[in-house]
Amino acid sequence: MTKSRLEAFSDGVIAILITIMVLEMKVPHGTDFASLRPILPVFLSYILSFIYIGIYWNNHHHMFQVVRHVRGPVLWANLHLLFWLSLIPFVTGWMGENHFQPQPVALYGVVLFCSGGAYFVLAMLLIRAQGENSTLKKALGSGTKEKISMVSYAIAIGIALFANSWVACAIYVAVALVWLVPDTRIERRIENPETKNAASE
Repeated sequence: MTKSRLEAFSDGVIAILITIMVLEMKVPHGTDFASLRPILPVFLSYILSFIYIGIYWNNHHHMFQVVRHVRGPVLWANLHLLFWLSLIPFVTGWMGENHFQPQPVALYGVVLFCSGGAYFVLAMLLIRAQGENSTLKKALGSGTKEKISMVSYAIAIGIALFANSWVACAIYVAVALVWLVPDTRIERRIENPETKNAASE
């Protein structure tokens, strides 16, 4: 099965999610800058979520650059990832509207944790489909970066509930910064002639 329909569907869903998030920001009735102050938390949560969705779109795109074909389990794993990403607009709005209170911030972290887990599962299934000697396997390695992110989300959830929700938000921002640049591990493998030959075998 070719990968083009999966990529097109995923791109469409992600574009819709970004649109939904921006529509959640209500236009204030006032005409001065002070009237924008009440929606500032919503705007900040929107920026963070926009970055996260952009990160998933970028890395999803890079990952599928080295994928030759997909199978049924991969399609379901991709839908699993899109399910968790589709919850980001909801938790973004709840967190922003409630000014980053502990429980909304913790639930935001749960969605990030599950999204990260879904992405990791998708990557592992793609590696299994392409083979242990594939470009994707060599690029992603053991998935250390992904595992560290998952642990960070779990820690942030606990901190949000039992300590300080702003510290948890800082952890979310830190993880986003780590992933902000598209995954160069795959780019390096694509540009390496030896890797290209290995991928074509």
